[in-house]
Amino acid sequence: MEQTTLAQKIARILDNKKALDITVLHVAHLTVITDYMVIASGRSSLQVKSLADDVDDALAMEGIQLRSKEGNAEGRWIVLDYGTVLVHIFHPEDREFYHLERLWDDGQNRLPLDFDQE
Repeated sequence: MEQTTLAQKIARILDNKKALDITVLHVAHLTVITDYMVIASGRSSLQVKSLADDVDDALAMEGIQLRSKEGNAEGRWIVLDYGTVLVHIFHPEDREFYHLERLWDDGQNRLPLDFDQE
């Protein structure tokens, strides 16, 4: 699957599961770590864990392998590594504290999402 399509697919999965404030950033020109970052929030630690599991389950059904998963025990900031796409799912307080968008958004690298967020 093409990496932009994968990032947008992950954003849609998160939206369908009621994640908050979903952002997709193209960061290939800023780092060698990954090409895209998908950043979202859950309302609680339980929802953060559930969102991460939902993304992993949906992609696994399509044969897309998860390379690694960090932060699941606490459920405050979970990172899913799909190689060309890193998924960051935060508890709202942790997202506000770390504010990854400030670090990785250069003002021109946000991908438009094809769904409405409330």
